Amino acid sequence: MLVSIAIGLLIPLLGTMLGSAFVFFMREEMSASLQKALLGFASGVMVAASVWSLLIPSIEMVAVRGAWSVLPAAVGFLLGIGFLLLIDELTPHLHVGANQPEGLRSHLSRTVMLALAVTIHNLPEGMAVGVVFAGAEQGAADISLTSAVTLAVGIAIQNIPEGAIISMPMRAAGNSKWKSFLIGSLSGAVEPIGGLLVILLAAFLTPALPYMLAFAAGAMLYVVVEELIPEASEGTHSNWSTIGFALGFVLMMVLDVVLG
Repeated sequence: MLVSIAIGLLIPLLGTMLGSAFVFFMREEMSASLQKALLGFASGVMVAASVWSLLIPSIEMVAVRGAWSVLPAAVGFLLGIGFLLLIDELTPHLHVGANQPEGLRSHLSRTVMLALAVTIHNLPEGMAVGVVFAGAEQGAADISLTSAVTLAVGIAIQNIPEGAIISMPMRAAGNSKWKSFLIGSLSGAVEPIGGLLVILLAAFLTPALPYMLAFAAGAMLYVVVEELIPEASEGTHSNWSTIGFALGFVLMMVLDVVLG
């Protein structure tokens, strides 16, 4: 089980590294339409994962409570939204392609603030994978090891375009291919770390697992609503983001239902 958990936590990171490696094969800057399609795809995967892999299991784990079984999901979801909102407001960060930093004012370099923005983005994904593996480890009736691995694979798939979206602009800004690849790859390092911390925390807070599942869902959907969808919808070619969203949502839904 421990080996499976270790591998599962590293799968999303491998997806980020694979996407970051695009910088070695693509000579030109990523087109706006492709970037929007990839952002939409990532959004679709995260929304489907939040519903099927996190919120529904959260409710089903306490189904014996009847109508009150939705309470842990509702509370956890709102806490996840609030947690990411607080981090977003307090942490100095700069999104790729933006000129104005967000969060508290600081004297941090542009590179550091870019890294912090990606860390905020990827932390909920690591938490989501970690809490599902925690549920599988504790023998939760509605969470299996297969469903945990399925979520990790789904996050890894959507991390591929995300890695490319980070590394390609770095290269276009004048950084070397290797530096762009390393920055893109390191952007996913927070995911296994966040996942491991959640697993360790869940071991001491077993009754809180339904809340933690919903918490991770809220945190992921905050990223989707606050960052991914606005970036994918602004300007022209927004129809590509809609197509990408549909494909990502259906893919994750199918993976979770068929394999989970």
